[in-house]
Amino acid sequence: MRIALDAMGGDNAPEEIVKGAVEAVKVNNYDILLVGKREVLEAELGKHQKTERITIIHAPEVVEMSEAPALALRRKKGTSIGIASELVKKGEADALVSAGSTGAQLAAALLIIGRIKGIQRPGIITLFPGLNKPTVLLDVGANTDVSPENLFQFAVMGGIYAEKILARQNPTIGLLNNGTEENKGNDLTKASYKLFRESNLNFIGNIEARDLPKGVADVLVCDGFVGNMILKMAEGLGNTIFQLLKKEVESSFKAKIGGLLLKPGLKNIKAMMDYTEYGGAPLLGVKGISIICHGSSNAYAIANAIKMAALCVEQEVVGQIEKWIQVNDSRGESN
Repeated sequence: MRIALDAMGGDNAPEEIVKGAVEAVKVNNYDILLVGKREVLEAELGKHQKTERITIIHAPEVVEMSEAPALALRRKKGTSIGIASELVKKGEADALVSAGSTGAQLAAALLIIGRIKGIQRPGIITLFPGLNKPTVLLDVGANTDVSPENLFQFAVMGGIYAEKILARQNPTIGLLNNGTEENKGNDLTKASYKLFRESNLNFIGNIEARDLPKGVADVLVCDGFVGNMILKMAEGLGNTIFQLLKKEVESSFKAKIGGLLLKPGLKNIKAMMDYTEYGGAPLLGVKGISIICHGSSNAYAIANAIKMAALCVEQEVVGQIEKWIQVNDSRGESN
């Protein structure tokens, strides 16, 4: 298993990225292709015990967060995300992991790796924590404007991911909406409801945002604008709730005693909501595994993202999507 790791992408690059690679190869049978400025990465690797499982691939340039991603990739031929994507395209790496610019990773996936034939738009998925189980939510940022056919393909790809990675048999599919009734929503969700209902998906109808944390569906589909807003709202709300709890626990001696008793349970809840536990969000619909990590990812998150990438390769997620395309048209009906 060869994983190309963009070592220059992210708020904590390259220190935490390199550390994450080192941690990953300690416990897994991976070969890491560390892509970035050779002299910088050699210095970082020198801080850790030597391993032959990590190879440096020199990339002298980086796509900065302030740059237009597609333009930067065309102007700069030696970026870390560009070269890492080339490794996947050429089959020299099985998957790609990056905590750098999401826009640059999306652009590199489309311009270099390429879309799966028949897939109109790629989608970013995330695992949204729930009461009983996490929900596969997509799209969470790749596409702000979509069609009903795009949402349908997101549902198919999300269903394949839920089945292969989360072991959900015949996963249930929900459509994120502002009401559960069939006639609720805007033109997009109304047309999508009809398309989903007439397909061979295990469609359970419209799902309101308040029910997302309950885990009522295995897969929940929306456009990237809505999905990204939900994701960031949930992240901010989770942090706020824990800050409020901390403030209350520190308010009195009795509260501190109660806080000590609750600490193990609160720690478990925090872990369930911690993005570092999942590592990264797969970009589905391109001809290779591309894992998008949070910009502030630490070594633990990077190591888990590498593990996620390897699992997607092992379960042949890309091949399963290609297989679905071969036997179905864009609306899920047999050819």
